[in-house]
Amino acid sequence: MSRPAAQITLLVPDYDQAIAYFTQALGFELLEDTPRSTTKRWVRVAQPGSPVHFLLAQPTTEAQRAAVGRQCGDRVFLFLYTDDFWRDYRRMQAYGVAFTESPREEDFGTVVVFADPWGNKWDFIEPK
Repeated sequence: MSRPAAQITLLVPDYDQAIAYFTQALGFELLEDTPRSTTKRWVRVAQPGSPVHFLLAQPTTEAQRAAVGRQCGDRVFLFLYTDDFWRDYRRMQAYGVAFTESPREEDFGTVVVFADPWGNKWDFIEPK
């Protein structure tokens, strides 16, 4: 039986800021933005064609607020793949994505680490 991961919750302090970042800086698609209450929305984004979606969630407790940008401590939390590293890297640079290092060639592909606006670290990779 196949049971792949389908959705990852990512805590963000502001829905609209997160939607703008994911759709403009990272090139994701906004799949859904449905109000659930006066303070909660169901916001899903994904890379075009990806079966994995991100649920963007505003924190509602102190513990959740403390976890924004630190959902994996200080380690790389998420891995974003591309089929054209330099095209997407230049687009992300133009948007002002915060890269924490220079791109490098590894045996598995071209990679660079960036931090999202909340502090989560991502590996951006074009696999070989």
